[in-house]
Amino acid sequence: MQRSAMLSLMIEVRREVAGHLEIQALVESVAPRLRAQLPLTGLAVVRLEPLPPRLDVLAATRLRGAGAALPGGELAWVDDRERLSGEALLRRMLVELRERGEAAPRAGLWAALLAGEDGVPHAVLVQIAEVGGHSELLAALIEPLQVALVNDRRVHELARLREAAEADNRALLTRLERQDIAETVVGERTGLREVMEKIDQVAPTDAPVLILGETGSGKEVLARAVHERSRRAAGPFLRVNCGAIPAELVDSELFGHEKGSFTGAVTTRRGWFERADGGTLFLDELGELPAAAQVRLLRVLQDGTFERVGGQRALRADVRVIAATHRDMPRLISEGRFREDLWYRVAVFPITLPSLRDRMEDLSELTAHFATRAGRRLRGAPLHPTPDDIALLSTYDWPGNVRELAAVVERAAILGDGRRLDVARALGGGLPRPPARPAAPSAGPGAPSAPPSPAPLSGSFEDIARAAILDALKAAGGQIQGPGGAAERLRINPSTLRSRMERLGVEWRKGR
Repeated sequence: MQRSAMLSLMIEVRREVAGHLEIQALVESVAPRLRAQLPLTGLAVVRLEPLPPRLDVLAATRLRGAGAALPGGELAWVDDRERLSGEALLRRMLVELRERGEAAPRAGLWAALLAGEDGVPHAVLVQIAEVGGHSELLAALIEPLQVALVNDRRVHELARLREAAEADNRALLTRLERQDIAETVVGERTGLREVMEKIDQVAPTDAPVLILGETGSGKEVLARAVHERSRRAAGPFLRVNCGAIPAELVDSELFGHEKGSFTGAVTTRRGWFERADGGTLFLDELGELPAAAQVRLLRVLQDGTFERVGGQRALRADVRVIAATHRDMPRLISEGRFREDLWYRVAVFPITLPSLRDRMEDLSELTAHFATRAGRRLRGAPLHPTPDDIALLSTYDWPGNVRELAAVVERAAILGDGRRLDVARALGGGLPRPPARPAAPSAGPGAPSAPPSPAPLSGSFEDIARAAILDALKAAGGQIQGPGGAAERLRINPSTLRSRMERLGVEWRKGR
């Protein structure tokens, strides 16, 4: 074959390698072009396993009209100047396969490819009617076919990883009792109807959203709802708890750092803003953000640029910011603990999430949702609350909001052995108890006797709550708030205690 013709053929082969990621498609495309220059009957790429010797055909094609019979004689090997260490191994393995009576090609022109990433050598078999005079062309095929093998292996590895990730995703959704990754918003047509209307209004935009609400009311669920309804739904949704990051690491966590920028920075690290590029970044507990980080966050919200710690160039990230807090932000601003200009940036579209006691119409649906999840987790079957369970739960004002309700329902399922909900015991066990008094080391003749231990919790929830409040009032001498007061002993807010006393008919004078 003339040098110009072979060069032209190699250019076509490389072009086909660049256009096909799978080796079978490449072989089927290259074979007709090789036949134009060779008396070609077929083309195959095989893999030989050493222990035990086995030949796997990775890709093969036979050209129509080329004749069915292979030429006789032994295999002819391309001598690639002894640089291919797999040739001797391929020879030995083919001989062993034939001696064992297994299928092994006996005719054609072979070239050993370099060992792949798994250390197993591959070979390419070109079946031709005339062996002589074509070794140089076959040797030139080694490099492009080796690239094609690497591409094919990576494509199949990515497919396996994708299948494994999808299987893990399906298993996770099954455990969470969901059909998709989006969080279920319980009460979106009842107690949260107005909130969801606001979310539908702001979700299609890129405006920053601020979610205000008490702890445990479900602010992250609403943030995910905004993300899922936005054009960024296919992008990442990352949550950062600003109150859980040490002050000295906030800048590094949010904006990343360069290698060597401080002690321990052994590699360059991308921050949360870079990782959330094209998606949504949820900044939970925004009121806990240190002052220095507030300045840099303001710059990101203004022009979308930031710098890594120790970096010298400005980086950009297309990120939508959703913030949430349960703190009294106007008070923090007046005390100088939160920047007023940052407040105006994050509070472009504020959404106030009502507490559970302000949307008690959702209690039944929420209880059913958590009971189903708890039952399946314990015994594989959903649990269903009774009307008496809902009535008992509705007597409580839920200072911990939805998070506390989920904990109480799960505790009720455990106390009911996964067969029913024992709501009365779950509420009694979840009620804050006054701290136990230490026993007197030794009671002398004139020492006062120790107070009797409180009776075990029994009866209805209202009786249990009333008894616990009376015990705390008696121990505090009728004092409700302040050091040593009943509210401190019960570990609840004094105003919450007063409203609960009023509802249960407990007078503070009874504690005196």
